[in-house]
Amino acid sequence: MGDQSISLLAVDALRLGEDKNPRRFFIPGYQRGYRWSSQQVCQLLEDVLEFSKRRDPQPDEFYCLQPLVIKARPSDGTLEVVDGQQRLTTLMLILRHFNERLTEKFRQPLFGLEYETRPGLDGFLEAPSETSANQNADYFHLHAAIETINSWFAERESEVETVKTALLKQTKVIWFQLAVDENPVDAFTRLNVGKIPLTNDELIRALFLRRGSLNEADASHLQLRIAYEWDQLEKAMQSDAFWYFLSNSGDVRGNRIGFLFDLVAEKECGKAKADEYATFYAFNDLLRQPDKTPEWLWGQVKAAFMALEEWYEDRWLFHAVGFLVSQDESIADIRALAADCTKTQFVHRLRARIFRRVIGEGFPADADHEAIREAVAGRVEVLNYRQHRSEVRSLLLLFNVATLLQDRRSNLRFQFENYKTERWDIEHIRSVTDDRPDRHPDRVKWFDNVLGYWKSARSGDDQQDEDLIELAAAIENFVSLSQGEADTAVFDQLYEQVLEHFSEARESEAEHGIGNLTLLDESTNRSYKNAVFAVKRMRLLKLDQAGIFVPLCTRNVFLKCYSPRVDHALFWTEEDLGGYESAIVDVLVGFFTGTEQVAS
Repeated sequence: MGDQSISLLAVDALRLGEDKNPRRFFIPGYQRGYRWSSQQVCQLLEDVLEFSKRRDPQPDEFYCLQPLVIKARPSDGTLEVVDGQQRLTTLMLILRHFNERLTEKFRQPLFGLEYETRPGLDGFLEAPSETSANQNADYFHLHAAIETINSWFAERESEVETVKTALLKQTKVIWFQLAVDENPVDAFTRLNVGKIPLTNDELIRALFLRRGSLNEADASHLQLRIAYEWDQLEKAMQSDAFWYFLSNSGDVRGNRIGFLFDLVAEKECGKAKADEYATFYAFNDLLRQPDKTPEWLWGQVKAAFMALEEWYEDRWLFHAVGFLVSQDESIADIRALAADCTKTQFVHRLRARIFRRVIGEGFPADADHEAIREAVAGRVEVLNYRQHRSEVRSLLLLFNVATLLQDRRSNLRFQFENYKTERWDIEHIRSVTDDRPDRHPDRVKWFDNVLGYWKSARSGDDQQDEDLIELAAAIENFVSLSQGEADTAVFDQLYEQVLEHFSEARESEAEHGIGNLTLLDESTNRSYKNAVFAVKRMRLLKLDQAGIFVPLCTRNVFLKCYSPRVDHALFWTEEDLGGYESAIVDVLVGFFTGTEQVAS
């Protein structure tokens, strides 16, 4: 058939061609693999079932599926699937299920599928299993679809024949056959740009895996190599530790390889206009240039990945780059910092960029130690909770990152994946005297935290303290009151007594300074908001003991690791506050002056 044609074809007729032999469909390398979810498979079956139960059916009625776009391949007699391979593959799996229900004598021939990048598909379908399904993403989704089909029919045994008849005889596909001289890749792109299911990276895959000017053998080798390496890059990008080092976004697990394409497109073509398919158009334009071959462009993608991987593996660069990314610096801009310079120069540029962002001024010439200390100390002194929350958060995060880099013998890494997948607040280490709860439920919750601490504390002195026992009884009485009976004056008196017990009744300007601030996860912060130091300490230590991520410096604060002396582990004193501030200054100065050693 030389000209373009369109017709309707019953699903049953997909089995055999005009020569009465089973049709063989070819899925080219530019197509994405099989990705239908269980929900999509069930939806197709439910639609056919619903059609079979329609009222007053007419003999000529049929259920119509979306188009199947194909192109004949005279070289081997197969039909290249340009569009519709997800539906076609699902139909093949359903027909396979029907055959499984019959003895071999009565089984019908099935059309065949040949994946260019998955030559072992027939072997997998002969005996699909969970073990073989884990070999690659295509087999995994195929196996899931087979299990879904089996389960769906197992729940509807009485309707199997009804659905089978409706699907084979009364369900048709729009059979759209391209002309012999039409380019299937151009048709694939034309058909799919604008459809929601296809993403930039899936369209770019078509660009890379189409046949070019190479001879057949070289083109096939290049296609298979790119397809294999594509799988390897996709797998690497799925690591959350690697992904959250590069990005702050957590909603693109299925399309993370597109991050690399965006980097290459921006590097080669500049920042794109706001268009959903801007990256695809950039790659398409590049490949139209005579000197930009698919092999060259794929090399740029791999080079981008290897550069990022090198930063990830280098412990100092991992922390410096990861910190900047967490502050909304783009990887593209950081790559520009690394261009045309040695690693030592790159490290210096990163320090200068971080200094500007966190300290708020230019990096001192020649990384002068005294100038850096003066700038860092001044910044620590001036920042406060009320006026500089964003700046405080950045400084405290850098303090955590820099702390891990103090000793080059350590192999600990900051867990950006945990930090970015949870929400973090700046919290006061000890309670703030003027931030007392003003609603009765909040007051009850505040007292419950204190009572819970006292009950779990193992201090014999506390348990024998008659004043403390009397105070606890008064608090329990207050907690038992209804909101209407609760007296604010009574609460205020009990509140002050609790603060006095924990030595937190003193108000000072330092309450909102860096020395009384740390990073705390949002759930803990909300549960223990403005609690006294001892209560927060108990909660944080329980989280740490349970293996739940707690930033290292937050943990150190509540263990009082920065205090010059520990007279009492349950109070946060002015001396503790000063020691904490000094530690922050020392660690940041060490980070900016290069006290820690960077491997060459």
